[in-house]
Amino acid sequence: MTSYTTNLPPTPHQGWLAKSEAWLDSKGKGAWIAAMVLGFVLFWPVGLAILAYMIWSKRMFKSSCRRRSSHMHHGFHAMKSSGNSAFDAYKADTLSRLEQEQSDFEAFLARLRAAKDKAEFDEFMDERSRHAGTETSDDDTADRPAGQA
Repeated sequence: MTSYTTNLPPTPHQGWLAKSEAWLDSKGKGAWIAAMVLGFVLFWPVGLAILAYMIWSKRMFKSSCRRRSSHMHHGFHAMKSSGNSAFDAYKADTLSRLEQEQSDFEAFLARLRAAKDKAEFDEFMDERSRHAGTETSDDDTADRPAGQA
């Protein structure tokens, strides 16, 4: 039994495409996105073809899911007991104090926004009443005869 193998070099067209793909892979996802945007800018079908290839080859979603899932576990890690009761009590007190400070700060910002809104509204009403006052005084002088002041 004989096996058939070829030792032919790749065609030039496949060579530069393979090299381009390897180069973009070595640079990361940002290089693929930049190539796609550049393709859209130069000639939109090229950008569309790169986007389709990125989705088809799973390059668009290659490692982002793994990174995202590992970050999600860090929040739950903060709630986990360390085994040291004194440290756990300190951590719980600190977290509750920070939550209280955050809610106090958010309430302060709400009061600050309300005060700013009230000041702006009062300024608008004052300006409106001044504008209405000048219009009525102009109307009064127009109604008077020419010789009267």
